[in-house]
Amino acid sequence: MSARARAFAALLAAVACVSVRGDGLRLAVFDADITPPVGSAMAYDPVVRVGEMTLRGRGVVLLGAGRPIVLCALDWIGVYNGAHDRVRAELARAADTDPDRVAVHCVHQHDAPRMGTDAEAILRENGWPAGAWDSAHTRPAIRRVAAALRASLTNAQPVTHAGWGVARVECVASNRRIPGPDGHIQTRFTTERNPEKRAAPEGVIDPEVSVVSLWNGEAPVAVLSYYACHPQSYYRTGVPSPDFPGIARFIRGQGVPQALHVHFTGAAGNVGAGKYNDGSKENRMLLAQRLADGMKRAFEATAKTPLGVGDVDWRSERVRIPAASHVREDELVERLKAGPGAPGAPAQPDASAAVRLAFLRRVQAGHETPMPCLRLGSIRILHMPGELFVEYQIAAKAMRPDLHVALAAYGDGGPGYIGTARAYAEAGGYETEPRSSPVPPEIEGILTAAVRRLLDAGAAP
Repeated sequence: MSARARAFAALLAAVACVSVRGDGLRLAVFDADITPPVGSAMAYDPVVRVGEMTLRGRGVVLLGAGRPIVLCALDWIGVYNGAHDRVRAELARAADTDPDRVAVHCVHQHDAPRMGTDAEAILRENGWPAGAWDSAHTRPAIRRVAAALRASLTNAQPVTHAGWGVARVECVASNRRIPGPDGHIQTRFTTERNPEKRAAPEGVIDPEVSVVSLWNGEAPVAVLSYYACHPQSYYRTGVPSPDFPGIARFIRGQGVPQALHVHFTGAAGNVGAGKYNDGSKENRMLLAQRLADGMKRAFEATAKTPLGVGDVDWRSERVRIPAASHVREDELVERLKAGPGAPGAPAQPDASAAVRLAFLRRVQAGHETPMPCLRLGSIRILHMPGELFVEYQIAAKAMRPDLHVALAAYGDGGPGYIGTARAYAEAGGYETEPRSSPVPPEIEGILTAAVRRLLDAGAAP
């Protein structure tokens, strides 16, 4: 063999070695404090004090497979309409990527802020104070997340493997919609004090927590968990709290401290802990321990596979989410136009009308909601808007049983509750009532078709 041939062979061997070791993929992890200060507004109450645990904005940046891919979870109740676009754009600037390659989700805790700059502007234009929609503290919090993201890029680690594990979580989730004696749907709230409703069966849930891990050789760099359950034990305390999923995340972070743990709430619009939670304060730790136990068993069951550039893909479906016929601009404007002090004006602004009007105007402008899907080998992670019913998650997993499918909901909160066509036809159950859901029954067909396209695209390695 000539010297040139030997050199070429050595080069091929080096390239093969790099491919086995991650093929140039790197991962950065970021974490920032997004706790609102004392006196500022949360979703329901002002902050009276800050407790033992802070709210976090954390996530990962995957580098080396085209422009950077960002996954971020916020310990907030929601980010709505144009604010969701703004947050994605700010994180995209920090990562030097496109906003369409950024997924931002809220865990949906209730002793936490909400962000809706469109609703804030509408309230102020009508002479009302912004209240819970005041972005004076949420905008700086997002800047802190962006700064943490930008700083993390200098410490990105190689990624050689992706891991997948699942485990059943016992005695946490239960369906919130239960049939009453008259056949109408009754609501079993996440804090349920009615013993008869707690005694009802769990109903339709996805009992599994899915755990996706990214590894540098034998060391986990990030652990991402996905579980469909409203994250409330009790709230309206005036103390910001990551609630039981945040505590479970903390427990797992103490057990595997070398990795950043990021938690995403799945399709939990009609799922809560009500069967197992009567609001007793000790239940917060019980629920956290049960979820942490499931996370631990899922991580211990992890199957690792090598991950190279060719195994990573980011695809996005842009869907037009329609507004239901009951969402009328003239009625929403009428509810908002009488400012403080006007004859017959209410003491408090109709903030729900403001966020609904912001959603309707986006629909009228032809806004398309991005629904991305991250491929990591045989793993698919779907990123969805609104408070999806759990049936969407169950259907997505059933579409491709040959793949490992995880789902994060609570992206853009503008669409509110997103039920199934069957749920909209049922009598009762507040989630699908006009006051709660601004979208029509045909939303199921629109989203399900988009999910199918995402899961079928690029299925072969």
